[in-house]
Amino acid sequence: MSSNEFSHKHYAHCESGVMSSILTHHGLPLSEPMVFGLSSALTFAYLPFVKLSGMPLIAYRSMPKSIIKGVQRALGVKMKVETFSKPEQGTKRLDSLLADGKIVGAQTSVFWLPYFPEEMRFHFNAHNLVVVGKEDNTYTISDPVFEHLVSSDETALQKARFVKGVMAPKGALYYPTYVPSSVDYPEIIRKSIKKTAKSMLKTPVPIAGLKGMYFLAKHIRALENKDEHYAKLFLGHIIRMQEEIGTGGAGFRYIYASFLQESAALIHNQALEKASKDMTAIGDEWREFALLIAKAIRPRNKQPIDYSVIASKLESIAGQEQKLYQSLLRAF
Repeated sequence: MSSNEFSHKHYAHCESGVMSSILTHHGLPLSEPMVFGLSSALTFAYLPFVKLSGMPLIAYRSMPKSIIKGVQRALGVKMKVETFSKPEQGTKRLDSLLADGKIVGAQTSVFWLPYFPEEMRFHFNAHNLVVVGKEDNTYTISDPVFEHLVSSDETALQKARFVKGVMAPKGALYYPTYVPSSVDYPEIIRKSIKKTAKSMLKTPVPIAGLKGMYFLAKHIRALENKDEHYAKLFLGHIIRMQEEIGTGGAGFRYIYASFLQESAALIHNQALEKASKDMTAIGDEWREFALLIAKAIRPRNKQPIDYSVIASKLESIAGQEQKLYQSLLRAF
């Protein structure tokens, strides 16, 4: 297809942005917040046993690919996902799909995408984008985190699609084979909100949901007995996981707040309107939490770090989220 037939938009997050683009293009207009909310992607997890550069994984949304799968489950969308053992096969298949006029979702590594500025490149292998066309040796790409359509030569995109390592994409391509023409919003919104609220309130494991927040707060308090250099690295890692990797803690809360606001209007539910305002305020609290840490670990700060104040802030946020999820369960 011609890239002129595809409407590119800038989104907050790659996976929800790609699904919004693909479904809207296929006649089911869904905003990014609606995609994020209906896929029940909002979460919290603190996994000390999973390391990123030697530090524990802290997640504010469900695992990569879960938004793509969650939207399918919630809406009855059917997606075809293909992976390849050989790069040449993957490139040939992509070109064939584009020649048939399809737009194609693809999983890639940020590091090898040539249109990313060098300072923004890092080894993250689950970045999603939409390939909308190819002319000669150059692909036209709708990357959700960029303002305009971008392009990549064949060699670079192939490298980005077939990089090795954690979450190796294996050339993953995906496109819809069935998109419903209409959606039962009252029922689907109710189900997805209840699923999110229950997963945050009632998880059986101590590393996820609200329990995960309290678990991280406990570990922050324990930093008082650790080497100060390690403690500062750990706290800096919390900020990086929250504000720099993906959309982070506050960003995902703001997206979910937009979902609640949109849902309130769609199904005429005032409780969701109030919950949207409360979630926005919680997003602000997450930003304050990051700022509190940043001030504590900055080189100019000569005061000893008060780990208890930082932990208490996180526990306060967990308490606010608990009230919010309880109110969401009562909203229906």
